[in-house]
Amino acid sequence: MTLDRRSILKGGAALGLAGTGSLADFAKAWAQQSPWKVEQGATLNLLRWKRFVEAEDVQFMKLVAAFEQANGCKINVTNESYDDIQPKASVVANTGQGLDMVWGLYSLPHLFPEKCLDVTDVADYLGKAHGGWTDSAQKYGRSGNKWIAIPIATTGSLMNYRLAASEKAGFKEFPKDTAAFLEYAKAMSANKTPIGMAFGHASGDGNWLYWCLWAFGGNLVDANDKVVLNSPETAKALEYGKALYETFIPGTASWNDSSNNKAFLSGDLYCTNNGISIYVTAKRENPAIAADMNHAYMPVGPVGRPTELHLSFPILTFNFTKAPNACKAFIAFMLDAANFNPWMEAAQGYLSHFLLDYDKNPVWTADPKTTPYRDVSKRTMTPAGLGTLGEKPAAAIADFIVVDMFANYVTGRQDLKTAMAGAERQARRIYR
Repeated sequence: MTLDRRSILKGGAALGLAGTGSLADFAKAWAQQSPWKVEQGATLNLLRWKRFVEAEDVQFMKLVAAFEQANGCKINVTNESYDDIQPKASVVANTGQGLDMVWGLYSLPHLFPEKCLDVTDVADYLGKAHGGWTDSAQKYGRSGNKWIAIPIATTGSLMNYRLAASEKAGFKEFPKDTAAFLEYAKAMSANKTPIGMAFGHASGDGNWLYWCLWAFGGNLVDANDKVVLNSPETAKALEYGKALYETFIPGTASWNDSSNNKAFLSGDLYCTNNGISIYVTAKRENPAIAADMNHAYMPVGPVGRPTELHLSFPILTFNFTKAPNACKAFIAFMLDAANFNPWMEAAQGYLSHFLLDYDKNPVWTADPKTTPYRDVSKRTMTPAGLGTLGEKPAAAIADFIVVDMFANYVTGRQDLKTAMAGAERQARRIYR
């Protein structure tokens, strides 16, 4: 059953609700028709990542307030940095107390699938109502034959670049392959308009290095989940990463997820990988930079196909929650069209959808600079690469195995063979 605002408000009016079209009215009518009846007096504790686009967070909290009022429950929302989500969620998973839901990153639910509530009914309801799920949503949400999480959205890790500086460097269009991208990086550096991407423990931005690994045919594991990291293809990826690093603005080895945003917006950085948050902030605080920037997909490497890893946000419910219906209802409420479409518009392209019907949201075409972010949930790979998404690749990305391998080599801390061998040993301990 699809609960669009117009039809549900008609139903709400028949039940004596005011048909004003407000979010509060929609929430009341939605609660009356919801397949999940919220437990009386329920209190939910939700952990989510800190906002990068303020308007997104404001709209999200409006949804929270409307759901609370309509269902007579309380939702306590705690915001933490990307890097703090996984360790705090892991503690709760081990102790069985403190949180009901976590809106986390990448494959977080697969670190402890046995602690996640089965939400297959929510996934089926939403998929049927909103055009079906992308392939990546199936991989992120499912464990075996059940859904252990609902993929809410993706933040695209795309190239953010300055137009005038790129043209001055000889590039009227952004490079489409890795060879041209390296030449671009060199030319930008020579013109003192450098580029830079994180080699540090940036949980979102640092995983551009998976793109680099895959672009040259390197892989953490093969299709049978056998560790194959120590390979000639990985060596080529590392050499490419080092060549890029030598052109980068200083300091990228210690960057976190906010470092490149700050450098770009201050005018010190002219190209980086990021979500659309740089552009959103620039439109508000530095219109000159916003007018002089654009976005592009990550260049394609020798493998001849996109190898992007975008920052996906699944929400999980712990199976020890005292209010499973409230958790399920809240997730379904967030992703129903009358709520999710305005929320996406408020996010201004920072959140891209996993449900296919939302391709039609006008946020993706009103500003052409936003359009590349529309399809990131369709293009993204998962941290498992060729392998099976589960606890092991979730642990590997949480431990920054790929990121540290690149950082150790490009900074000179280790030679090529040592960097690969060390990362391989770490991976084997996880995949044994």
